[in-house]
Amino acid sequence: MRPLEDGFVAEALSPDLGFYVRATHRLAERHSPLQHIEIVETPLFGRAMRIDDCFMTSERDEFFYHEPIVQLPAVSHGRVHSALVIGGGDGGTIEELLKHPGMARVLMVELDADVIDMARTWLPNIHRGAFLDRRVELHIGDGLAFVHQCTEQFDQIVLDLTDPFGPALALYTAEFYAACRRALTPGGVLSLHIQSPIHRGPTLARIVASLKTAFPIVRPYLQYVPLYGTLWGMAMASDSVDPLTLSTEEVDRRIAALGLRDLQLYNGATHHSLLAQPNYLRELLAAPAAPIKADDSLDDPSLDPALNIAPQF
Repeated sequence: MRPLEDGFVAEALSPDLGFYVRATHRLAERHSPLQHIEIVETPLFGRAMRIDDCFMTSERDEFFYHEPIVQLPAVSHGRVHSALVIGGGDGGTIEELLKHPGMARVLMVELDADVIDMARTWLPNIHRGAFLDRRVELHIGDGLAFVHQCTEQFDQIVLDLTDPFGPALALYTAEFYAACRRALTPGGVLSLHIQSPIHRGPTLARIVASLKTAFPIVRPYLQYVPLYGTLWGMAMASDSVDPLTLSTEEVDRRIAALGLRDLQLYNGATHHSLLAQPNYLRELLAAPAAPIKADDSLDDPSLDPALNIAPQF
């Protein structure tokens, strides 16, 4: 355990926006062949994971992210038995999926085994032992290649990815989403985060446009994630399941029938509040946006890794 000299860890969200979190100790640190992984202790959020100087998750706010990205599509589907998670090495997403009593298999494809190893050791309050569940299968490798080569189908796919820059951008393309649709059962559901409408609006719009090339139903939704310092976008896509068709009462009935426990955010009322689109988001999504194609680049300065060149001050 190593004290942090100045007590604050900063993260830049764009050239014009950032935030800081007080952190008292760096509990663990590892330079994997792929990235720099840290576990820091914070008074507000408890233990938090950072990758390449960006906050990923924390003990006390993880449900703001993991519940919406998993439960809104899963409950909308209503009978999820198998799931594929691309990324999500902290284990929070698979923990949410395992709450479903009918879940028979969860396959996680994570590029960096060191992320899983660090989470297993330091973040038990996030994964809650999910890595040891007999229904979970771990595959260390490239999620892009896995989905394109996949010959089986899943009821739910969750893309729990890093932001769309560098090699990760290939997992935000129209071609990749088409491959995801092929890997879904009829009536299957896909969910992912799509960046922030506050400082990455054009990128969010392009991701939604890319999803619409592969799926007839695409529903963006919004959630404030404290550790991310901003309002964050997510989306659900499907060939036939539309979360907007469910009433508040039906969502609550399904939650009760499924026996879902320990939900700190998601219920029938928040289901609809997540999906409600403010006017500025409607205008953003109504404007023309080019789908992201393979080998495209994003002209988005907020995704420049150099922004976090000096994350502590």
